[in-house]
Amino acid sequence: MDHILEILHREFIFVMYYFLIQFQQIVGYWILGMILGSLISVFGKDKIHKLFASIQEKKLGVLGVIPASMIGIVSPLCMYGTIPIASSFAEKGMEEDWLAAFMMSSILLNPQLLINSAALGLPAVIVRFVTCFFGGIAAGLCVRFFFPKKNFFTFTKLQAVSDHDTDPNMFMRFLKNMGRNIKATSLYFLFGIFLSALFQRYVPAELMTKLFGGNRAFGLFMAATIGVPLYVCGGGTISLLQTWLRTGMSLGQAASFMITGPATKITNLGALKIVLGIKHFVYYIIFTILYSLLCGLVVERIMGVIG
Repeated sequence: MDHILEILHREFIFVMYYFLIQFQQIVGYWILGMILGSLISVFGKDKIHKLFASIQEKKLGVLGVIPASMIGIVSPLCMYGTIPIASSFAEKGMEEDWLAAFMMSSILLNPQLLINSAALGLPAVIVRFVTCFFGGIAAGLCVRFFFPKKNFFTFTKLQAVSDHDTDPNMFMRFLKNMGRNIKATSLYFLFGIFLSALFQRYVPAELMTKLFGGNRAFGLFMAATIGVPLYVCGGGTISLLQTWLRTGMSLGQAASFMITGPATKITNLGALKIVLGIKHFVYYIIFTILYSLLCGLVVERIMGVIG
């Protein structure tokens, strides 16, 4: 019994060692991301949405998906906060392809997650931003050309989410937003680091190299697939990606993971199923998988040329 306890204690020390190293590497990005996310939510959210509303006055046509996708990335709201905003714009007659671009890019990326991704290095940040930006554009174009003059969204079934940023004191409003941010992300953040520590301790680097570094097409498919069950919170997956990138995962495979992960996050899927309906929801899943694989292939090709 003493021997078993000694082994468990030793393994605990090893796992905590990896945990603390990973924690020190990315905790600064997590804190900075929360601060930026709360600042935008408290001081810039209304301005961002007014900017989105203002593009309706411009006759941009199909080009409207470009600013719509960019504004979706800048928006700090979660999907349950984004959909009511999109619903209000839909009531005012905004083009559905613009709404699709705004919602898709908002699902894939936000300022807080972009800052967190800096822990993966500049190339990963650029890949994440570009693929998410074009993901919104691609979603908007698909709605425009495959569903012309049709009601792609049904917003009436989803109740609006109350705005929690209502304290008259702006500093207190910021602190309360930060508190909610910490409460919403901290457990996932720590759990992601713990999973990463377990991977580093018990999963041989050779296995990860074989999994992701062998057949590139299979590796892309695997990266896109594991994004579905493992992705719960964006910040929580940074440590996993950091470990995988060191042990065989390519940047193209990481790009696939970074698309399917947030796009199939269970809370996002729950909201989207309500506003899309079964048929359009299936189209959304198919689009996500195909786009993630395409992004992975393109990034692989570009990195191959550069390398």
